[in-house]
Amino acid sequence: MGGTRPTARYREIAEHLRERIIDGTFPAGQPLPSEEQLAREFGVSRPTVRQGISELRAAGLVEVLMGRGMFVRSPHARPSLTRPRGLRRDPSGHYSEADAIRWAPADHPILTRTDAPWPLADLLRVPPGEPMFTYDVLETADNGRLRQTHRTYVPFSVLADTTQQDATPPPPPELFGWLESLGHELHWAEHVRTRMPLPDEATTLRLGEGIPLLQLLRVTLDNQARPLALEEIRLPGDDLEILYTYRGEQTAEVRRQLITSGGGDDRSRSEQPAGDLTSVTE
Repeated sequence: MGGTRPTARYREIAEHLRERIIDGTFPAGQPLPSEEQLAREFGVSRPTVRQGISELRAAGLVEVLMGRGMFVRSPHARPSLTRPRGLRRDPSGHYSEADAIRWAPADHPILTRTDAPWPLADLLRVPPGEPMFTYDVLETADNGRLRQTHRTYVPFSVLADTTQQDATPPPPPELFGWLESLGHELHWAEHVRTRMPLPDEATTLRLGEGIPLLQLLRVTLDNQARPLALEEIRLPGDDLEILYTYRGEQTAEVRRQLITSGGGDDRSRSEQPAGDLTSVTE
């Protein structure tokens, strides 16, 4: 016997909220009723409410802020976490991340040997298939509330014809001091992009349906702009902003004129703060 198929309850909740958002009942930036209130209003369980909210998040209408609740998305809303990007080097030569977040490995970093796939080989300027030292680690902070995966690649060719050619490089941040011990003057370039996660990434980072991840590719270079290492950092991208500080670089002609007139110094790139990054946004 034919008939109209009943609408799933979570879709009723999603449609109810969608209509209220569109007609202005719930304006941009304003909180939505809590899961408990919606569950009571519709006579359903909280998991059913969450399923309806997931539909709205996937449609870009709603954001859920940790510890604060559900809000109608606003183009002017600020995320709950701002992460400065860069590295800091203390007087002893130890490097640390500029965001000052106390990341801790959820387990010991796993070291494997991998072969460079074409996209990474292009960034590292090595032949596809070149062997690389590869570290993988899941890092957490704030009692597990913050999570990111951190993968590091160091091509075997970086160690060739050095005093450490038979050694295994350490993972970051110790890696940077180790590379300096080989005589390299370091600087960094960073590629930033968002994308939808693969299923295993969503599980590891605890991403809800429709939530993108932020992918940072940080390339460590020497003073000849030769890539020495590549880090791939993946983290939730729904309630986060990345902060870069930078200054305009003087051209060689302007620098020469300043030096000639006594109006500037001739600091080399290696004397600039370790946090200076060339930011590349994809």
